[in-house]
Amino acid sequence: MGDYWDHRKYPETAVLVGVITSDQSEEMAREYLEELAFLAETAGAETRAVFTQRLDVPHPKTFIGSGKLAEVRDYVEREEIDIVIFDDELSPSQLRNVEGEMKCRILDRTNLILDIFAARAQTAHAKTQVELAQYQYLLPRLTGMWTHLERQRGGIGLRGPGETEIETDRRIIRDKISKLKEQLKKIDKQMVIQRKNRGKMVRVALVGYTNAGKSTLMNRLSKSKVFAEDKLFATLDTTVRKVVVENLPFLLSDTVGFIRKLPTHLVESFKSTLDEVREADVLIHVVDISHSNFEEQIEVVEETLRELGTATTPTMLVFNKTDAHTHIQKDEDDLTPSTRENLSLEEVKRHWSGLRPGSLFISALQKQKIDELKDQLYQKVKEIHIKRYPYNDLLY
Repeated sequence: MGDYWDHRKYPETAVLVGVITSDQSEEMAREYLEELAFLAETAGAETRAVFTQRLDVPHPKTFIGSGKLAEVRDYVEREEIDIVIFDDELSPSQLRNVEGEMKCRILDRTNLILDIFAARAQTAHAKTQVELAQYQYLLPRLTGMWTHLERQRGGIGLRGPGETEIETDRRIIRDKISKLKEQLKKIDKQMVIQRKNRGKMVRVALVGYTNAGKSTLMNRLSKSKVFAEDKLFATLDTTVRKVVVENLPFLLSDTVGFIRKLPTHLVESFKSTLDEVREADVLIHVVDISHSNFEEQIEVVEETLRELGTATTPTMLVFNKTDAHTHIQKDEDDLTPSTRENLSLEEVKRHWSGLRPGSLFISALQKQKIDELKDQLYQKVKEIHIKRYPYNDLLY
């Protein structure tokens, strides 16, 4: 394992680097970087500074321009920073070029997310999925990567492959990828059988942006203890519970949270998790209404669902964390247009209830409006159940 670094006692220090491009506003770039800081915190790093640069497109050789790169390098050396994290995936050549300039570890958003997944993976299935995604990410970056790993053992971005043994042979990595894919095929087959064995029971899946409160809601609906934490990707493995509302049984599954710029390797690797979403009869889209940018998070989730081919699956839009919603009160004589932060919870509710009739506003943590959610869910499940079992009227 190499030297173990206790992030709780000695968090590694990080600086974040982002580019404001022609198709990305400054506000959007800032929100991405805030999310990147949360990702870094989840991984165990403390963000010391954020650097941004306006460019039409990221620099093909170094992601940022030479002047900005020198500015970041000087800060890193002066403040003895451990990691520089870029908010987009760096190409193999960009990574090599930036590493040549810096005397610290370089991560991109993809590598950081992979690291969090590696730390969070509990079961053999999740570990295999993450390991496969890590090797697929590493393969094109082998040149220079291993000397880089040799220089720094342990720490964020270095959990998983490469930490226990430095391997310079691409063939070995490809063999590992092949074996991991075979392992995943076997596991996926087992999971397909498990899903078939659950019979024709109506299936409901919780979906949403990471940290929206899906696991807490799962606990409320199923009265079971599922790991819930205020961190990104607290849940990796799909949890399935049999739930009975009134006298009607159905299966409820919790799934890995979605996120902007989720690495494609992970989407491919977590196919079985996403199958729970694809095969669900009803989706509960959980939204963190207290998040300053929940509207864009809704778009990210809905776009992902469209890509999964579930656009026509009956979906309940559930706004969670109403207890944490805050807004800035405008002065009465302030004539500037209202912004998202100026709207009260009631105004947000009115807006979204008009936009999406049937939307629910709850607090899973405070158990607010959970019965209302159960009533609506019961009606949706009952409707599907009647179609599936038209003669089984004993339940109703």
